[in-house]
Amino acid sequence: MFDFIYEWIQNLAFYLVIVTAVLQIIPGKGYKKYVQFFSGMVMILLMLTPILKLTGIENRFYDLYHSQEYEMEKEEIEKQKDYFEGLDILDFLPEEYGQEEQNAENTKKGIEVEEIQVGE
Repeated sequence: MFDFIYEWIQNLAFYLVIVTAVLQIIPGKGYKKYVQFFSGMVMILLMLTPILKLTGIENRFYDLYHSQEYEMEKEEIEKQKDYFEGLDILDFLPEEYGQEEQNAENTKKGIEVEEIQVGE
């Protein structure tokens, strides 16, 4: 039990040292308030860690996060799959390749190009 409390206090101290260093490095006050806000939110989570572990809520948050993360990743893969299935290879090739294919189809039909003039 004391090891857990000791580790918790170490984590808090380390976090405070890192946040203080980051706040000193940031030039100007423009981003400072955002860093302070974010670091405050993380600090609240660090302070609540022992309570969450004792009540068992931490495991519920962990399971909930991973189930939502899995679902989001699965949806993203499905979207990419649908996108790639709908693509045609000619969409990525220059127009010249499409013209060559059209010329090949025309020669199959018996149409031949006799003369081409470029410029006048």
